[in-house]
Amino acid sequence: MRVTVLSGGVGGARFTRGLLALLRERLPDGAGGTTADVTVVANTGDDLWLHGVRVCPDLDTLMYTLGGAVHEGQGWGRRDESTHVAADLAAYGLGWEWFTLGDLDLATHLARTELLRRGLPLSAVTARLAERWQPGVTLLPMTDDEVETHVVTDDGTIHFEEWWVRHRAAVPARGFVQAGVERATPAPGVLDALGSADVVVVPPSNPVVSVGTILGVPGVRDALRATTAPVVAVSPVVGGAPVRGMADACLAAIGVATDAAAVARHHGRRADGGVLDAWLVDDADAPTVPLLRADGWTVDAAPTLMTDVPATAAIAARALALVDRLP
Repeated sequence: MRVTVLSGGVGGARFTRGLLALLRERLPDGAGGTTADVTVVANTGDDLWLHGVRVCPDLDTLMYTLGGAVHEGQGWGRRDESTHVAADLAAYGLGWEWFTLGDLDLATHLARTELLRRGLPLSAVTARLAERWQPGVTLLPMTDDEVETHVVTDDGTIHFEEWWVRHRAAVPARGFVQAGVERATPAPGVLDALGSADVVVVPPSNPVVSVGTILGVPGVRDALRATTAPVVAVSPVVGGAPVRGMADACLAAIGVATDAAAVARHHGRRADGGVLDAWLVDDADAPTVPLLRADGWTVDAAPTLMTDVPATAAIAARALALVDRLP
């Protein structure tokens, strides 16, 4: 079984961890893993240069979470982290107080930067870093090219991370610009992973700046529409609010309501030129199920809060069960 996941950071990483737990139970390899072949295509639109190193927040969150090293309380960064370097930079009057790189995390960024400067593409660098963490998946950046999401505000354009981390999305966004995306090409393996998949899963990641950015890489949306695999997604909205983060602010900026049905229609059904075949919503949004079914959607409701790994595995099972209900 070949599974391809299109993922953002924390939500996508936690969902994929539950998906792997489910696959280890259903398709065990006898050595604690799974015979399923899982590829995760990660958003790299959040990437940025900071202190001379290349930071890839979503790639690292996936790598740490699936490799067992993530700070569980935060959902990102390393467990048992310290911040001696950041504190010393501040003593020199340098650094961003709103974006602190931990010492252990900094080692990852230094390693990535050194390998990039040796001439390796980001996909090869990611594979090299993943050798240490053994995430149990093939982890791919959406592109080897530099793409950065910028936020248009009334006072100018700022990097997405500044808007997200420093301002907590409180500054109204007038739009998003994926700088460089129009010149980007999918990283090696991305289109193959979509074309050869038995199922494609879109976790409850931010539909605008995570999933939307991946789909913005030329060729990816077309490959998703063309794949023979069913495409199943889990709603990132529960009861009119984002599961995590400030996705509501992102949706508002593009004129989409923070509503499970509205997000489904934003992505669209493949039968109507969109990118999805099936949509799993939370029980809190069960009233949207008959409305979407009336529009031709294959949709179901289930508890979708990822409280722990077993609960997340159950969510993945309900999402995959929708495949059997596709016309």
